Amino acid sequence: MTQPGTDHVGRIMAQWAAARPDLDASPQGVIGRLHRLAARLTEELVAVYGRYGLGEGEFDVLATLRRAGAPYELTPGELAAQTMVSSGAVTKRVDRCVEQGWVTRRVSDDDARGRVVALTDAGRALIDEAFTAHMANEHRLVGALDERERARLADLLEQWGRALDA
Repeated sequence: MTQPGTDHVGRIMAQWAAARPDLDASPQGVIGRLHRLAARLTEELVAVYGRYGLGEGEFDVLATLRRAGAPYELTPGELAAQTMVSSGAVTKRVDRCVEQGWVTRRVSDDDARGRVVALTDAGRALIDEAFTAHMANEHRLVGALDERERARLADLLEQWGRALDA
């Protein structure tokens, strides 16, 4: 039997406890909730990007170029590594940004076979405005947690991520 006010994951865990009392389903309390929370957070983030005519991919490309610092340019390989997507995905994202005039793609000065993707003035202005709104949104989204709770959660997630990557 579930407790009143139990969330969706808690109800699922209670069902498994009844159906399979021989198994410890407690990891679902973390993984299931993180999965649901990630999907919900993505909805909230994408809504803000959309107000600026950006999808997740375009936002990611522009933000990565902006945080790279002047002259706000990277090779496609560097973009792929810093955005953690495949080179094919980077190509599609960059193509969309080029079409909108937010970035340019040119031959590298160092290697005629290489390319460089650079933020345009319009792209920089757009990402500066969108990132300001994005950060306000993220502050809102973590607002239910106090500063100490946010820091502890960030530390725990980093620790867990490092352990999974090892």
